[in-house]
Amino acid sequence: MIKKSIFVLSFIVSSMIVNAQETIPFRLTKHNNIIVKTLVNDKDSLHLMFQIAMEDCSVSPERNRNADHIKFTDELSDGNTVQIGNKKYENIRFFDNEFSGHESDGKIGTGIFKDKYFKIDYDNNQFVSYEKEPDLKDYRAMNLFMKNGQYFIEADVVIEDKQQEAYFLLQSGYSGGLIFSNQFSDENTLDKKLKITGEKSLKNSAGKTITTKHGILPFFKFGNIVLKNVTAGFFTGEIKNQKTNYLAADVMRRFNWIFDKDRKTVYIKKSKYFDEPYYKIL
Repeated sequence: MIKKSIFVLSFIVSSMIVNAQETIPFRLTKHNNIIVKTLVNDKDSLHLMFQIAMEDCSVSPERNRNADHIKFTDELSDGNTVQIGNKKYENIRFFDNEFSGHESDGKIGTGIFKDKYFKIDYDNNQFVSYEKEPDLKDYRAMNLFMKNGQYFIEADVVIEDKQQEAYFLLQSGYSGGLIFSNQFSDENTLDKKLKITGEKSLKNSAGKTITTKHGILPFFKFGNIVLKNVTAGFFTGEIKNQKTNYLAADVMRRFNWIFDKDRKTVYIKKSKYFDEPYYKIL
């Protein structure tokens, strides 16, 4: 009986070890950015912001820490190592001179989770990766659409009692809630239909103006989950270069996310931040 109990316990423990391959702690900043401490090429200690909208890594021209041991050719560097805790990742590509979020020296993407399930666990400030499907109790499934290494989901936008479907790029590098593409903004006259809370205008070297406006979207729906009064940005003016809707960090942190191995499905459930006040873009 004792031997049987020991065998069962050993089997359970070994199954847990096989399934939960890796846990990576992170720090969530007041700007909603995820920061991971790394050691690059065994020399450079860098704080990298997790960017779900990219696969590779990059360093920022505004970094606070040295990246002297990443050797770039035409702003590209291959064959690097990135160590996080006791785990070392090989053959990591870095790009140079890419701006990053607050408190970071650069960005780290989803490539470290290639061919694995992975969880963004905002409740416990950690990533967890798995070889096999993890426990999905209390999570709801959503279709995930992948294009050029970026992840898109479908959601419903409600403006003046009109509901319509739209695709959103998951974008953890932007601190706010939502950003709408120029096409969506123009077709739905957001400038007139949303309550505007702020705006800022800039001119480029050719004298053309771009205006960033921030407003409040009354309802944003993931299936049967509804977010109310979400902060939403859009652009007006002569420059039209926002081609994609963004679901950004302030909305992402309101859920825990599990991405399947094939990146065709994502599972979400409410996190401890679900009812927190929305981030204000100044």
